[in-house]
Amino acid sequence: MPSARSTPTPPSAGASEPSSAVAGASEPQRPLRADARRNRERLLAAADAVFTERGADASLEDVARRAGVGIGTLYRHFPTREALLVATVEDQLHALARKTQALAGSASPGDALSEFIAAFVEHASTYRGLAASLGVAFHGGSPACCAASEAASHLLSLAQAAGEIRRDIDLDDIVSLVTAIALAAQQPPEGPARAQRLLATFLAGLRTASAPPQAPASPKRARKGAAAPAAGRGGAAASPGSSGERRRAVRRR
Repeated sequence: MPSARSTPTPPSAGASEPSSAVAGASEPQRPLRADARRNRERLLAAADAVFTERGADASLEDVARRAGVGIGTLYRHFPTREALLVATVEDQLHALARKTQALAGSASPGDALSEFIAAFVEHASTYRGLAASLGVAFHGGSPACCAASEAASHLLSLAQAAGEIRRDIDLDDIVSLVTAIALAAQQPPEGPARAQRLLATFLAGLRTASAPPQAPASPKRARKGAAAPAAGRGGAAASPGSSGERRRAVRRR
């Protein structure tokens, strides 16, 4: 999500430098000239450094300045912040896709999906603030995004077909909740610990009744146990107003 303080107006179409492939592009792109390819590589290296230092909402002008190019050159390669973010984490998205494809052969598709979600949370935390743009970036249409999305959808379908994961969950739900968990991980002071609790709760909530966790105590029994006072000798609960307690108080006096 672009930062209001730091996003200049993109230049109009018709710039002289060829545009590279970007997230969401539907037409095949011509190979870049050598100088354009160098500019793109410098922009990606600069973006990685700036986003690592200042987070995913850092100034795009700072990225262009560190790369030694003008802001127009940045926008000709990456028309949106999301396109730049996706390109910067492209290798990680490809790695996530390969991991997800490998997990599809697991004996338990539900466990495999849980492992994918944990890896997805870690990926969403690559840069501070990346999670805020994760939904747009993940569905952005780049080859890496498409590969990761397709592999995750296939894994989810396998887990649902096996009866291990609820059928009322789709990939968009998972992306939304991963986004929330990744954002929570960045909130001090106990962000990482809170994120682990949220992740465990989310994963447990995905499971179907065919693989239930340990059955909790019945509500009636739980309420009785919570309200009952400590038992006296012989196992009977002693009430402060019982006749036995009053007699003992009289003898002590």
